[in-house]
Amino acid sequence: MRALIRCAAAAVLGMAALAAIAQQQQQPPRAPAAGGGGIPRPPNGIVVPPLGAGPFTYKTAEAEIRVVVHTRGLVRPWSLVWLPGGEMLVTERTGALRIIRNGVLDPQPVAGVPEVRVQGLSGLFDVALHPQFATNKVVYLTYNKPIAERQSGLGVARGVWDGKTLTNVRDIFVTTDASSVSRLVFGRDGKLYVSTFGNAGDGSGAQNPMSHAGKVLRLNDDGSVPNDNPFVGRDGYKPEIYTLGHRSTLGLIVHPVTGELWESENGPNGGDEVNILKAGANYGWPLVSTGRSYPGPWQSKGFSREGFEDPVVYWVPSIAASGFTIYTGNKLPSWKNNLLIGGMRMGEIPGTGHLERVVFNANWDEIRREMLLVDLRQRIRDIRQGPDELLYALTDEDAGAILRIEPAN
Repeated sequence: MRALIRCAAAAVLGMAALAAIAQQQQQPPRAPAAGGGGIPRPPNGIVVPPLGAGPFTYKTAEAEIRVVVHTRGLVRPWSLVWLPGGEMLVTERTGALRIIRNGVLDPQPVAGVPEVRVQGLSGLFDVALHPQFATNKVVYLTYNKPIAERQSGLGVARGVWDGKTLTNVRDIFVTTDASSVSRLVFGRDGKLYVSTFGNAGDGSGAQNPMSHAGKVLRLNDDGSVPNDNPFVGRDGYKPEIYTLGHRSTLGLIVHPVTGELWESENGPNGGDEVNILKAGANYGWPLVSTGRSYPGPWQSKGFSREGFEDPVVYWVPSIAASGFTIYTGNKLPSWKNNLLIGGMRMGEIPGTGHLERVVFNANWDEIRREMLLVDLRQRIRDIRQGPDELLYALTDEDAGAILRIEPAN
């Protein structure tokens, strides 16, 4: 019953959000530019304008914000991390690692990245720093690794940052079970957590304990298996598995207040969710979901089942939930402890990318949410809190950018 109430509430919120988008879509289409050019249109005819010069100012429910285009010139950016000197390392799904200094993108990609196979939604994914980066300079990447002519795998590589390039790069973990989309993060226990794709074929790999697909894995920093992993020594289970039953993880963070691991993943047509990860727990895919299958019927007969973990936040319709953060800074005090999450399209409608803000009570139960940056229509791939306590969002576009969100005053 609790899950049904949540689903109904989420549906109401989703209908209100779609109504807001529909109102914006009533604007007349732009005329083609001189010379026969024009703004590309998705099949449904929604106009997707290029990102303007900015800055853009918004009066949101609890803060007035300004959105500044911090950096342009990226191609399908996927993830970012700050170096101790303030530079940003940014991955592009197209296979390049880029460095940004004082908001300026270095025109030359960083050398040393392993060979990446770019196909469909697969390419270069996440980037993270070793917890002792200040002394060892070790950087981690996840990527789509070519295994054979028609076979790819998920690779986790690490290398040493020498100030300009990656050196001594090597794979510390490779699996052929899952080769599309992956996040990684170091937990407070010093272990490396790596997500794998779980929607290949019929999705049954996510429930198969002898497959790496649809899992969050827990590794030592050298790729070996920690001896306290939940399935170590258990017959019929891959020892790297920390959690199972995931569809398509696109966000993985350490909650800055609770220290828990939080994960976001895409559902099918509805059913995007945010989960709190617990050692050995099963999150249901493809047996339990709050979404519908793409042809229309519900993915599962119920939204909750004994033995599977319920999400803490979910979306019906889907927003193609991606990277997220929990804001803890003081620059936007009314957003403190709010979840900010990227959305790449809503309800299967292209051109509806945006940012969402989720507000919790003291027990981390959702109490309200707000759609942001709707008029920009940008696919938001990731959002991170910077060392300056401002927010930085990546737009997953061919003309990709980093947007900086700051107080308007």
